[in-house]
Amino acid sequence: MSGEAPERTAERPRQGLLDTNILVLRRWIDPTELPDEMAISAITLAELSAGPHQVRPNSEQDLYDEHEERVRRTEALQRTESEFDPVPFDAEAARMYGRVTAAVVAAGRKPRRRIADLMIAATAIAEGLPLITTNPGDYVGLEKLVSIVPVTRPSLPHEKTPPR
Repeated sequence: MSGEAPERTAERPRQGLLDTNILVLRRWIDPTELPDEMAISAITLAELSAGPHQVRPNSEQDLYDEHEERVRRTEALQRTESEFDPVPFDAEAARMYGRVTAAVVAAGRKPRRRIADLMIAATAIAEGLPLITTNPGDYVGLEKLVSIVPVTRPSLPHEKTPPR
């Protein structure tokens, strides 16, 4: 495996499981890059629920204002909760997680660093859905198990330019 992002097919899928980053960035993503029928994993809802609590204080970072970021993350969680009924991480997804872990190890990567991403991929496999993401590199090694559909990562108007 080369480690390169999978190529985008000319036609977007009709259905897909959204990676957490899609929900975080959704208001800035071109909707024509997303499927008509979208689903999320319960793992994505867990990540979004944890998000507001993981905002780093301004004293520890220069990328965003901590208060505005907490509001953005809370709004993303609330929008997602009102729009989606998450697909549970069930017994079939748990079995697929074993296959996903094996594929990541075979690709020379460490599964422990991306547990949530791999659980989302396992859910997509169990549901027979392509995985829609702005971070296709997170899923290198899984190309034989799940269709990874890359979406253009938008630039964000609220991010500060890092100091040089």
